[in-house]
Amino acid sequence: MILNDGRLMPQLGLGLMRFGSESETAAVLSRAVSAGYRLFDSAAVYGNEQLVGEGLRQCGVVRQGLFVTTKLWNTEHGRLKARAALTGSLDRLGLDQIDLYLIHWPLPMEDLYVDTWRALIELQGEGLIGSIGVSNHTQEQLVRLIEATGVVPAVNQIEMHPRFQQHMLHEFHKQHGIVSQAWSPFGGGGTGEVPVLSEPVLIKIAAKHDCTVSQVILRWLTQLGASAIPKATSMKHLAENIGALAFDLDHADMVEIASLDSEYGRTGPNPMTFAVKDWSAS
Repeated sequence: MILNDGRLMPQLGLGLMRFGSESETAAVLSRAVSAGYRLFDSAAVYGNEQLVGEGLRQCGVVRQGLFVTTKLWNTEHGRLKARAALTGSLDRLGLDQIDLYLIHWPLPMEDLYVDTWRALIELQGEGLIGSIGVSNHTQEQLVRLIEATGVVPAVNQIEMHPRFQQHMLHEFHKQHGIVSQAWSPFGGGGTGEVPVLSEPVLIKIAAKHDCTVSQVILRWLTQLGASAIPKATSMKHLAENIGALAFDLDHADMVEIASLDSEYGRTGPNPMTFAVKDWSAS
C-alpha cells in the first residue's frame, strides 16, 4: 500500500512483541520471510531490537526488500530524548535507516507528544527515518499534531479488531491519508466469555469461504483499507495469516462483522490514561 509520503509499505506484517531467544527470533523471521512477509514490527520497549536486526540480516532478503518498523517508548518523549532514542534503535537493529518510526503512546498527561513529533520530522529530514507515524493516538491528538506542524502521520497503529472497530477514528484516518494499522487484530484473546477467534459469526463466515477465522479478520481489515501486524510463530499460522489476501469477503460478510462492534470491546490500555514507563510492570 502507498503511504501519504509516497513510500510503499506491505499491508500485512509480523508483530514482534515479546519474542524469545536469538535462535527463536531468527527462526521465526526466517519462516516469515519464506511465507512472504516483508514488514516486521518491533519497538524499543520489546527489548528485542538487536535480535530482530540479527535475524533479518540472516533471513536471506536484501535490506531494500524489507520494511522495518520500530517505536519510541514513553521514557523518551521530547525533542532531545527522541533523537537519542532513535540512535539507540538504529544501533541495536544495525540499520542506517528505520523504514517507519512511531511514537508508541501519546502520554497526554505529559504533553510532550507534539515536541516529540517535531523531532521525528527533523530526523526524517536527515534521512534517518523513511516514514514517520504514531501509535495509539486519538483523533484529537492527531489534529493537534497536524495543526502544530503541518505534517500528517503516515500511520496510526491502533487496537482494531471485530469487537473494537474504531469506525470514527478509521474514517478520520481515511480522510487524511493516514493508514490504520491494527495491533491485536484477533482481540488479544477476546473480550467477554467468547474469544474473538471463537465468535460464531466469524466461524460461519470462515466456513462459507473455506478459510480460518484469523483469515476472515485479516481480510476484513485489509478490505477496509487497514494494515495489520498479527503475531505468529509457527509456519502454519504465518502462512494462514499471509494467505488472508487470497480471497474476498462479500458485502453481507462485512455487514455481519460490523455488527460485532462494541464500545466495551477494548482489551488494551486507554491512550488517554496509559502512562506506564516500565513495560514489565504493565
